[in-house]
Amino acid sequence: MVNAIHAAKGKVDGIIINAGAFTHYSWAVHDALKSYPGNVIEVHLSNPGAREQFRHVSVLAPVVNGTISGFGGLGYALAVDALVELASQ
Repeated sequence: MVNAIHAAKGKVDGIIINAGAFTHYSWAVHDALKSYPGNVIEVHLSNPGAREQFRHVSVLAPVVNGTISGFGGLGYALAVDALVELASQ
């Protein structure tokens, strides 16, 4: 995942990421996203806030533009819309 984020630099205008369990503890993914110059949307199929306590914290949240959660697969379409809107600003 870290290598893919680094490889995206200069090649894509934005990243949509569902980091799964890495959301809660992967500082390596956090650091890779922090170094990415474009927009980043974090997506979760479920609502982490409605799950176990340890899932309530995302170490990625401080380095992404926003988070979409709880909408299942629709979250990815919403994330694409968000990236398009951010790119037009």
